[in-house]
Amino acid sequence: MTANLFDNNLFDSLPTSIPNELIQVIAGNQHVRIERIVSHGHSSPDGFWYDQDENEWVIVLKGAARLRFDDRSVELKAGDFVNIPAHKKHRVEWTTPEEPTIWLAVFFVG
Repeated sequence: MTANLFDNNLFDSLPTSIPNELIQVIAGNQHVRIERIVSHGHSSPDGFWYDQDENEWVIVLKGAARLRFDDRSVELKAGDFVNIPAHKKHRVEWTTPEEPTIWLAVFFVG
């Protein structure tokens, strides 16, 4: 499942215009999955909540975002990270519209 998509640089090959968030698996196996996510003014659809079977650790590498949980919102800028337990409902409320927001997400069980 490992792909050499970026020549070892997460900031390479950034799209200039994308209708939806770009999600690319860059490494993984049956226990862990690592994704590069690129947002550009994207947010979760109205009424949509992620409710994942896996834990997710995510860091913003560039740009900014706001995540909404059922009990609070979290503002993230470059360098900020959050650990989201499995089945903790969340959504992306906002990402920077003037530049790409680059996330690195690690999904794992246990």
